[in-house]
Amino acid sequence: MQKIFDAVDKHRQLILDAERYIWKNAETGYKEFKTSKYLEDSFEKLGYDITRAENITGFYTDIDTGIDGPTVLIMGELDSVICPSHPEANNETGAVHSCGHNAQTATLLGIAAALKEDGVTDNLCGKIRLCAVPAEEMLEIEFRNELKAKGIIKYLGGKTEFLYRGYFDGVDIAFMVHTADTYNCVKTNVGFMNKNITYKGVSAHAGGSPWEGKNALYAATCGINAVNAIRETFKENDAVRVHPIITNGGAIVNAIPETVTIESYVRGNSFDAIIDANQKVNSALVGGALSLGTNIEIKDAFGYAPLNNDDNMISLAKEAAEIAIPEENFKYTNICTSASTDMGDLSSIMPVVHPYAGGSVGTSHGNNYYIEDPEKACIKNAKWQLTMLNLLLRDDAKRAKQIISEFKPLFATKNEYLSYIDSLSSDAERIKYNDDGTANVIIK
Repeated sequence: MQKIFDAVDKHRQLILDAERYIWKNAETGYKEFKTSKYLEDSFEKLGYDITRAENITGFYTDIDTGIDGPTVLIMGELDSVICPSHPEANNETGAVHSCGHNAQTATLLGIAAALKEDGVTDNLCGKIRLCAVPAEEMLEIEFRNELKAKGIIKYLGGKTEFLYRGYFDGVDIAFMVHTADTYNCVKTNVGFMNKNITYKGVSAHAGGSPWEGKNALYAATCGINAVNAIRETFKENDAVRVHPIITNGGAIVNAIPETVTIESYVRGNSFDAIIDANQKVNSALVGGALSLGTNIEIKDAFGYAPLNNDDNMISLAKEAAEIAIPEENFKYTNICTSASTDMGDLSSIMPVVHPYAGGSVGTSHGNNYYIEDPEKACIKNAKWQLTMLNLLLRDDAKRAKQIISEFKPLFATKNEYLSYIDSLSSDAERIKYNDDGTANVIIK
C-alpha cells in the first residue's frame, strides 16, 4: 500500500494543478471541450492510448495487467452546473463547478499517473478502465434534445450514453467517488423521469380582445397548482420529488401567451414509484390545459435509474477507507437520499459503489460552494480509490469475483435495461378536442 500512497504523492502537483484548471474552466454537459482536451492531453503525456467519444466529449483508456481477471471501471465526471450568482461563475454561461466534479476529474488524473509508477499494479490481475464521462448533471434539456434530434446522442445523461455506445462493454464492476464535505456513503439515491411540457394556447390582444385568446400561461399555472395539490398523495417511503420550472412564459406582455414551456423532474426511489408519480403528475398537468381549453404536449424521457449501492461494494469502500484514510472517519448510512445520478443506470446491471470524499464547503449546486481542502478532495481521494482497486484485483481478484458472483442485477444485460427505459418514454399532445364539446386525453 505504501507504493500506492507514494505514487500519488509523487504526482501531487499534477493533481492540484488539474483541480484548479478545471475549476476555472467550468463547462456544462456535452460542452466540456476544454476540460476533456486538458485531460486527454494529460493522459497522453502519461503514455496512455485513449479512446475518444465520437462526436461528444469524454474518453476512456484501458490498463491490462496481462493476467486474466475482471474489468474494473473508475470514473470522473467532466461537467459543471449553472449558478450565475456564484462569485466565480463564468460571466457568459453561468457555469461553475459547485458540484465538485473538478475534484473528481483531477483525482482521476492522479489515479492514472499513479498507475504508471513501478509496483503499483504488481500482483493485480484483470483490466482497469479509466473513464472521463460527460453530462452527469441533467440540465440544458433543450440543447440536449437538439443533440438527440441531430442523432449525435440518444440519451441525455453521459453514463447512459456511454453505456449505449458500448464504452462500458466488458466492465464487471464500477465505482466513482463524488466530492462532499465528509467521507461517507449512503445506500441509495432516487432516480427520475425528465419532463418537457408545452402548453399550447391561442394568442390575442391582451387589452383589446383577450376573449379571443386561450391563455397558455394560465393553463400552465393551473397545471402546476394541480401538481402541488396532489403532493400529499405521494407515499413518503417512495421519496417522490417534483420540481417544475417555467422556461418560457410568453412572448410579449400585451399578447395573450400562446406558448408556455416547463421543465421538470419526477423523482422516486424505485421504477414503480417514478412511474406511478409521473402518471399522477401528467393527469394534473393535463387538467390545467383542459380548464382553459388549451392543449398540452408532454415529452417524457426517462432520466436516471435509482442508484443502489451494492452491499459488498460498500464494505469494500469502508475497508479501503480504514486502510488509506483512517483519520477521515468514513461513515455509512443506510438511507435513500433524494438526489439523483446516472450511476444508478450502471447499478441496474453491475455492482457499483458511489461514495463521497470530503474537502468541499458550502451548499451543493449553490453560490457558496468551494473546494476548501484539495488534499481531502483529491490526494486522499486518489489513495482511497487505488486502495479499493487493489483490494478488488489482488489475490487473483478473489474479492472482485466474490462481489460479481453474489450480485443480483435488476436487468440481465445493458440492452434489456435500455429497452426498458426506452419503453417509459413518450412524446405526444395529450388532448384531442371533439366537435361535440368533449375531449379525449392521453395520460401515460
